[in-house]
Amino acid sequence: MSMGSNLRKVSGLRKVGNLRSVRGLQKVARLTRRGPRVDLSHPARSPLGSSVVKCVTYRKGVRQTAARDGDLVEAVAQVRKDDDGFVWLGLHEPTEPEFADIAELFGLHPLAVEDAVHAHQRPKVERYDQTLFAVFKTVCYVEHAELTATSEVVDTGEIMVFVGREFVITVRHGRHGSLGPLREQLEATPEQLAQGPAAVLHAIADQVVDDYLDVTEAVQEDIDAVESEVFSATGARTADPGRIYQLKRELLELKRAVVPLGRPLQVLATQPIRVIAPEIQAYFRDVDDHLKRVAEQIAAFDELLNSILQAHLAQVTVAQNDATRKITAWAAIVAVPTMICGIYGMNFDHMPELHWRFGYALVMGVIATGCVVLYRGFRRNGWL
Repeated sequence: MSMGSNLRKVSGLRKVGNLRSVRGLQKVARLTRRGPRVDLSHPARSPLGSSVVKCVTYRKGVRQTAARDGDLVEAVAQVRKDDDGFVWLGLHEPTEPEFADIAELFGLHPLAVEDAVHAHQRPKVERYDQTLFAVFKTVCYVEHAELTATSEVVDTGEIMVFVGREFVITVRHGRHGSLGPLREQLEATPEQLAQGPAAVLHAIADQVVDDYLDVTEAVQEDIDAVESEVFSATGARTADPGRIYQLKRELLELKRAVVPLGRPLQVLATQPIRVIAPEIQAYFRDVDDHLKRVAEQIAAFDELLNSILQAHLAQVTVAQNDATRKITAWAAIVAVPTMICGIYGMNFDHMPELHWRFGYALVMGVIATGCVVLYRGFRRNGWL
């Protein structure tokens, strides 16, 4: 039985305080330790057949191993009863029916739920009563053998995070941005997880920004390759301006993910938020510093690409001018014999040197002398 059908069985819950009376309900969101390992980077859904990827309870930073650890309803009820620990629920591209029961169980705001289901949101942080809702744009570098005018360089996705006093809900959209390795890293440092859901939010923000840094380093290699090609000896003829425009478009996609995140991180780092302890906010300031570094690199890349494009256009213009000068120079040289032969090709009876024995040699000498003089003059001035 899929977890989506199980989740629909808890739709009768109306109040969080009634959770203790639902022990007879079917278990939901079950991921036992004996089941197959879920690859969060895979584009498909969970192998269990729904959008729920993992549901884990943590107490004092330690992952719980009880038999009911994967039961969402029971886990939330126990956490709220003991007032200790929190539940981390991970989802991948949930549908509205699948997310509706989860939203009711945790009391999530309808506007935030709509954003989490439909995605395509700008990075932001919003507060709804006791819940914090954050949106992060994830990016990854698309490997390619050779950059072309149609190559995809940057792929984007989204991670939405709901943070409450006793829960963290992560909703991932896209083929990348896996949180599996991050979860394992946090579980290896229980003292960090012991700080609660805010520590998970910080870890997600830190990973997203670190991915930005990795992508900018990879993009820089593409920019360096284009720059080397443009300023090579044959750059004016072989360089493809479409590659430069493609890099600018992909850089704009990266910029749309990075720059809008600045304001939300400042809110998390400076403004008092009930679900984020002041000691955690100091770590958000460090993430904000890294984000500013990425934003500065993107701005520098954009200016560099503009300079590369202008330099390439200037090279093309210079090459065209060189070709025009050469054509003009040869046309001027050819004009000398054309003019003289045109004159002596006229059918006049009385022309100087027309019947002279050395007339032909004289005309050929004048033509050759004129052509040589013009050729040397053009060579000296760099036209040939």
